[in-house]
Formats: sequence, C-alpha cells, structure tokens
Amino acid sequence: MANHKSALKRIRVNKRRRLENRLHISRVRTELRQARDIIASGDYEAACQAVRAAIRALDKAVRSGALHRNNAARRKSRLMARLNALAATRKA
Repeated sequence: MANHKSALKRIRVNKRRRLENRLHISRVRTELRQARDIIASGDYEAACQAVRAAIRALDKAVRSGALHRNNAARRKSRLMARLNALAATRKA
C-alpha cells in the first residue's frame, strides 16, 4: 500500500479514470456488436443507423481519452467495409 500522500491521491485518481474509461469502452463494444449483428441480418436502413451510433460512441471514447484515435479509425474502417459490402449485395 502507498504511504505518501501523493501516491494515495494517484490511486484515487487512477480508479476514477479507470471507471470512466470502462464506461466508454463498454459502450463502444456494445454499439459495435449491435451494428455487426444488424449488418449480418441484412437490414440496410437499420444498419446505417447502428453504424452511425457506433461511430458516435467511438468518437466520444477518443475524445475522452479511453481509446487511441488510430484504434477508433481502424474499427470505423472495418465497420464501414462491412456496411459497404451489405450495400453492394443489396444493389446486385
């Protein structure tokens, strides 16, 4: 256990930040899973809305510092690739 006053404060601050980051990351995972499931179901209109919500959650996580911007960009890119594949099968 920490003995110094500054170390005790650091523990408290880290705990608060960890909980905040977990909240954002949990939200991102949920939104991404829902978007992937809707894309797999084949409903293009619902998929567009779900992808929009997932991208919004990713951007919020980056803004808060819970995710690195490149990590979010990679996830958005992969999600959009799936959505575009769905759109291509819809047109064909």
